Amino acid sequence: MAALALAGCMQTGDQVAMAPRSDLDAMAYGQPANDAPLRNAYAAATPVAYAAPVSAHHDAPYHLDAGDKLRVVVFGQEGLTNTYAIDAGGAITMPLIGAVTARGRTPAGLAAEIAAKLRNGYIREPSVAVEVETYRPFFILGEVAAPGQYPYVPNMSVESAVAIAGGFSPRAKRDSVTLTHNADRVVVPLGTPISPGDTVLVSERWF
Repeated sequence: MAALALAGCMQTGDQVAMAPRSDLDAMAYGQPANDAPLRNAYAAATPVAYAAPVSAHHDAPYHLDAGDKLRVVVFGQEGLTNTYAIDAGGAITMPLIGAVTARGRTPAGLAAEIAAKLRNGYIREPSVAVEVETYRPFFILGEVAAPGQYPYVPNMSVESAVAIAGGFSPRAKRDSVTLTHNADRVVVPLGTPISPGDTVLVSERWF
């Protein structure tokens, strides 16, 4: 049952990571140490992937950057649980521990870093979860009806990005576009997936 619950969760589009929780948390929060049934029921209802090694159905882990908005949950600590935006410097700022570098980390890596900082003199055994609440935007330029910046939606393709921007202009080259991802520029077909922060350039056709 636990395997089925976790498998159902991992098929969602949410990017969530959780630092491991110990039995000390159960003692602190007044829950029984053997809380596996409760944890499994929670996993079945909520799209959460634990930071402990599990097989994820993603081509690559998502790396955070400026513009991402995160939901950080520190269990049992309402004053720390909040939504945090990654600033232009690539960090989030939390009570007690101050700035924490998020740029380039996965949600799992950030959850572990926050837990480590809290463990250093603040909370005995912190349990931390990090979820991407809002992804940084993507950009689409060139021969579309409304070029500009748009909110990213999980599992987007170049074709859906063009649709969000109002479709091709009459002069657009419609069989391929130029995609910029992490400073790499490549010409790709319309079915190519895009990521947060990518730039799609639709060129003008020559005939």
